[in-house]
Amino acid sequence: MIDETDSRLLAAVQADAQVTAQELGQLLHLSASQAARRRAKLEADGLITGYRARLSPQKLGLTVQAFVQVQMAAHSPDTAREFLRLVATLPEVVACWTLTGEADYLLRVWCADLPALNDLIHHRLLPNPAVARVQSQIVMAQPKPDAGLPV
Repeated sequence: MIDETDSRLLAAVQADAQVTAQELGQLLHLSASQAARRRAKLEADGLITGYRARLSPQKLGLTVQAFVQVQMAAHSPDTAREFLRLVATLPEVVACWTLTGEADYLLRVWCADLPALNDLIHHRLLPNPAVARVQSQIVMAQPKPDAGLPV
């Protein structure tokens, strides 16, 4: 189990992965070496699984974010493997979830523009024999940005 200090440390590294041991120590009322050891233990225990930079989609020319629901043509392990192999080759797909309900998968995608989203759906997803139906929702705004986990 994690204690209150670990929770505050986790919240801090979620907010800024580049926070230094010195800054963590000040925040947690510990020495820099104690804060660094706590972070290292949380990494070793698998609570911290990695660090990433957040990139600006707009600066990269990605202006359309969408959620794409995919309904499979059949529900077999082979069909699922085939679909997931396809998803792995699509750089526009930044996240994929399996779901309960009508849709089998939910894809989060980023595209340069609407024609690129159309191409992704009509020329790469729908032609795949594993895919029966696709429904997309285009994101108009994101009032709450991606946040860290509640700790």
